[in-house]
Amino acid sequence: MLPISNGMNIDQNKFSLALAGTFGVIYVLCAALVALAPGVALKLLGWVTHIVNVDKFAGDVEITAVGLIVGLIQILAYSYLAARLFSFFYNRLTKEV
Repeated sequence: MLPISNGMNIDQNKFSLALAGTFGVIYVLCAALVALAPGVALKLLGWVTHIVNVDKFAGDVEITAVGLIVGLIQILAYSYLAARLFSFFYNRLTKEV
């Protein structure tokens, strides 16, 4: 069964800004978790990456102001670009012929 398009496009900029903002908030919350409970954060990282002994690879985790800002800028840029690319393809694929 083919999806039915209603002819509406995603506003690429608004969608991309919304996704980047969402990822930015998640990134800051993750950084706060690492700063406040590094042991729990390492355990969670191990589960996500399927690494049993994550301490071996990231034993001395430290959150710095510069690292937080540079990481936040990266996450905002990557997520914005990913959302732009997604909405570009979505709009092209749902375009009526």
